Amino acid sequence: MPTYEYQCNKCSHCFEIFQQMKDKPVKTCPECGGSVRRLISGGAGFIFKGSGFYATDYRSTSYKKGAETEKKSSCSKSDTCPTKCPKKDNNKS
Repeated sequence: MPTYEYQCNKCSHCFEIFQQMKDKPVKTCPECGGSVRRLISGGAGFIFKGSGFYATDYRSTSYKKGAETEKKSSCSKSDTCPTKCPKKDNNKS
C-alpha cells in the first residue's frame, strides 16, 4: 500500500496517510478541518535483492571465462609483478 502526502490549504499542515490505492482521497485536515490537496511525491525506491537483477548475471560462459583470463593476466603492481611491468623498476640490484 502506498503512502500519500497531503497539505492543508488553510493552515499549510503537511501529513502522510498510508492507504490503499482504491481508497478515496482525504478531504479534511486533521489539525484544523480545512480542505486538503494531495501532493505529488517521488515515492519509494526499489531494492533489488538476489540474483537476476544485474546485467552481469546474464553473461555468457565464454564472456565470463575471457574476463577471468584477463583478470589473471593483469598486473597487480606488487613485489610479484612480472618483469614486463612498466610501473616497477626491475633492473635494481
